[in-house]
Amino acid sequence: MQAASRESYTKALDALSEGEISIGVADEILSFARLLEREPRLRRALSDPSRGGQERAELVRNLVAGKVSDDAARLLAELASGRWSTATELLDATERLGVDALLISAERAGDLAEVEDELFRFGQIVSGDTRLAATVGDSSVAVSRRVELVHQLLDGKAQSVTIKLAEIAVGGFGGRAFATALTRLVELAAERREAEIAYVTVAEPLSEAEEQRLSASLAAKYGRQVSLKITVDPQVLGGVSVRVGSDLYDGTVARRLSTVRNALAAQ
Repeated sequence: MQAASRESYTKALDALSEGEISIGVADEILSFARLLEREPRLRRALSDPSRGGQERAELVRNLVAGKVSDDAARLLAELASGRWSTATELLDATERLGVDALLISAERAGDLAEVEDELFRFGQIVSGDTRLAATVGDSSVAVSRRVELVHQLLDGKAQSVTIKLAEIAVGGFGGRAFATALTRLVELAAERREAEIAYVTVAEPLSEAEEQRLSASLAAKYGRQVSLKITVDPQVLGGVSVRVGSDLYDGTVARRLSTVRNALAAQ
């Protein structure tokens, strides 16, 4: 986001954090984001700098009166009253506020770490099945059909917030493809907990003691809590690959063999 839009979003987020938050309020915000996506003229009207902030807020209040809760109406009016660099940034901010509402509700319930892990595990389940990954990530398949598939996989097995966030990923959060959207949502959950994510790839599962040692080592290096996201891939043969942000530490046997092969080929 550009500076003006970022400031407007921050004000709306502050208003969100100060009030009562429920999954219902988050749903209402996300429904309004979908309305903005379908109605470009409305997006433009609510981000038009020639209209005063209060005028735009009143337009939203009139539009949602009797259709959403008072809390959702207040937050949507707060968004509309801000300054937006583009209509698209207003849309993105509305969707992001709905996501933040879900994350904060999970945080207040003490479930945020579990939601983060469930989202990551869901991504592994999908990516581990070629046909499932092709269906869930296929934008030519109706979103409603793919959301139905999410419920078949997660209902009764995951937190309500996890399921809602998985639906958002299927819908293409922020214009992203499914896998990228899901990864971004996992990262936002970690950011909410003030944790750094370490993507770890190993040939065999780590023991609990090994996980604790690796987590402690990375936390000391990065100066904050580290959330390990572990993928078991026998093709790496042995060793450990760790990616934290743009930092990659690849000590796998497969990587070392590749280095040797490249060196021999260069001779």
